[in-house]
Amino acid sequence: MADLDEKTACRTPNDGGKSMTNIPTWKFEVIRTAILQVLGQGPCKSGGLSDAIRAVIAADDLEKIGKLGWHMMAVKLELEVRGEIRRQPGVKPLMMELVPG
Repeated sequence: MADLDEKTACRTPNDGGKSMTNIPTWKFEVIRTAILQVLGQGPCKSGGLSDAIRAVIAADDLEKIGKLGWHMMAVKLELEVRGEIRRQPGVKPLMMELVPG
């Protein structure tokens, strides 16, 4: 587990996206792992991602994370910036998927 004081910058994928926020790295890694696990099973509606990852994160971690929706959004945006996940092109409602390759 990461140092409890270590932070990860979460950026926004918008043009010129600067650091959106810094969150504890351990929270980032727990949520990142859950997002990748969920999307590894196939695309997921963006609006349903929070419930889907809540189902795969351990209860004690969920309790420590606090506001999951807010943290999940920060991590999701950073994963888009990193090119690990993307919005499925041309699909509505908004669907998230792993980037192939």
